[in-house]
Amino acid sequence: MARRSILFLLLAVLLLVSLGITMLASTSFHTREGGGEAYVTVWKQAVWVGLAAAAGLTAAFIPFNVWQRWRWWLLGAAAVGLVLCFEWHLAQWLGYTPLIGTRVNGASRWLSLGAGDMRVQPSEFAKIALVIALAGWFSVHDGREKQFRHGFILPGLMLAGIVGLIGAEVDLGNGSVAAAVGIGIMFVAGTRLRYIFGLIGAGAGALAAGIVLAPNRMERVLAILDLEKHKDGIGLQQWVSWLAFGSGGLQGRGLGEGRMKLSYLPEAHTDFIFPMIGEEWGLWGSLGTLLLFVVIAVSGMCVAAYAPNRFGKLLGFGLTFMLCLEALLNMGVTTALLPNKGLPMPFVSYGGSSLVAAMVAVGILANLHAHGIHLTRDQLPVIRRGRRWTPPL
Repeated sequence: MARRSILFLLLAVLLLVSLGITMLASTSFHTREGGGEAYVTVWKQAVWVGLAAAAGLTAAFIPFNVWQRWRWWLLGAAAVGLVLCFEWHLAQWLGYTPLIGTRVNGASRWLSLGAGDMRVQPSEFAKIALVIALAGWFSVHDGREKQFRHGFILPGLMLAGIVGLIGAEVDLGNGSVAAAVGIGIMFVAGTRLRYIFGLIGAGAGALAAGIVLAPNRMERVLAILDLEKHKDGIGLQQWVSWLAFGSGGLQGRGLGEGRMKLSYLPEAHTDFIFPMIGEEWGLWGSLGTLLLFVVIAVSGMCVAAYAPNRFGKLLGFGLTFMLCLEALLNMGVTTALLPNKGLPMPFVSYGGSSLVAAMVAVGILANLHAHGIHLTRDQLPVIRRGRRWTPPL
C-alpha cells in the first residue's frame, strides 16, 4: 500500500477533477455567467485545470526540503497577499479606484489579476504556507516542542497571524480550516495537550466573537437549528440542498436532469456542487465522492508516514489534513450539519484558486512519496528463534 499510495491518491484526484468538469457542464448552462447560451464556466475551469496541473507538476519536481528553506519567504508572501486584500477598503477611504483589491458579496478575499474578471484568493495559498512554516518550525526545533516558548508561543503567534488576517477578510470558513490544520500539526508534533486545549479555547472564542460581531454569520448559525423556518431567507441554499439530495434518491435523476440548478439553488456550481452530485448521481454518487476523499486521506497519510524526515512527515500530514478537512466541511455545510461557510469542495467546485492550491498540495505529496523510505518485504524485521534481524546497508 505504501509504495502504491501515490497512485491511489493521483487516481482519486483525477476522478474528482473529472467529476467537477462533468458537473460544471451540467450546471453551468443555467448560471448567470453562462446566460443560457454557452458553457462559460466549463471553459474557464478548463483553463484553471491546465494552470493547476502545471503548478502541481512543478511542485512535484521541487525537492520537498526546499520548501523548508523557503518557509519564511512563503509565510511573508502569504501575509502580504492577505494584507493586499484590504486595499479595497483603503481605496474607499482615500477615494480612488481599487488597483488590486476586490470586494465580492461583502467580503474582501480576492485580488484582481487584471485579466478580465479573473481573481485569485490569497487565503487558499496562505494555508499551504502556514503548513510549511509550522512543519519547518517543529523540524528545526525538534526536542523543544514541549517547551512553552518553542512549542506554544512562537508557533502560536505564526498561526494567530495568518488566521487573524484571513478572519479579518470576513472569511470564517478558511480561517477555521487554517486554525484547525495548524493546531493539528502542533498536536502531531508533540506540543503539550494543555497548550493545545488553550489554543482550541482561544480559537473557539475568536470564532464565536466573529459570528456575534457579523450579524449575517449569526443568522446562518440560527438557520441550521430550524432550517424550514428560514428557507425563504438565509437558509435558502441549504434548504434547496436538502431537496436536491431527496430528489436524487438512491439512483439519481440522471446526468443533466437535475432540477434544483434551474435558478433554485444559488452557487450550484461552486460551494453547493455536492447537492447537484446527489441529485443527478443519487446516494451512490454522493458516497462515491466521499470514498474518493477517504482514499486521499489514507494515501496522503501513508505518504506522510514514510517521509524520510520529521519535516516531511509533518508537511505530508498537514497538507492531507487540509484537503480532507475542506471536503468534510463542505459536505457538512451542504447537508445543513454546519452553518454556511462559503468553502468550495476541493478539486470539484468551480474556482481557480482552490484548484491550483489543491494541486500544489498534491504535487508536494508526490515529491514526498518519491523521497520516501519504502522497505521491501525482505527488509522488514523478522523475529525468529535464535536469529536477530540486521538492517540492510
